[in-house]
Amino acid sequence: MKEISFRTDVLPLKNELFRLALRITLNHADAEDVVQETMMKVWNRRESWNEIESMEAYCLTICRNLALDRQKRMENQNATLDEGHDRADRSYASNPEEQAMQRDRVALVRKLMEKLPEKQRTCMQLRDVEGKAYKDIAAVMGITEQQVKVNIFRARQTIKQKFNEYEQYGL
Repeated sequence: MKEISFRTDVLPLKNELFRLALRITLNHADAEDVVQETMMKVWNRRESWNEIESMEAYCLTICRNLALDRQKRMENQNATLDEGHDRADRSYASNPEEQAMQRDRVALVRKLMEKLPEKQRTCMQLRDVEGKAYKDIAAVMGITEQQVKVNIFRARQTIKQKFNEYEQYGL
């Protein structure tokens, strides 16, 4: 069995953990705190690392649970993602108007994702943004692969429906 090292096996997961925490807490500072707490919990349980099948799934599970706990404590569901991280696709068009429309569409999808139920939002984040396999998402979430697929399907359908409503009628 491979010897697990904090520096090479856990620390590189920090960005992935941050994105997951941010998707759940919807707050940049809270997400940073959750990642730090996650790293401390993983470090404090270093004696049991050799028993862990997937360090990534283990860390993501801890992060998810801590983020959910923080969200319940804070009960601040009206926060939005940090506006400083606008990642519009610049290659979409050379026309500034098209780029602005694309940024607006991305922002709308983010807002719609924020309004999804927690399970659907997390499943969609891990699958569509992080690119995780259904099996890994199921391990992190503590649900079956079929439940992961159902949550992702429902999340996508909801976003598609709301997006089309917005495009047709506006908000």
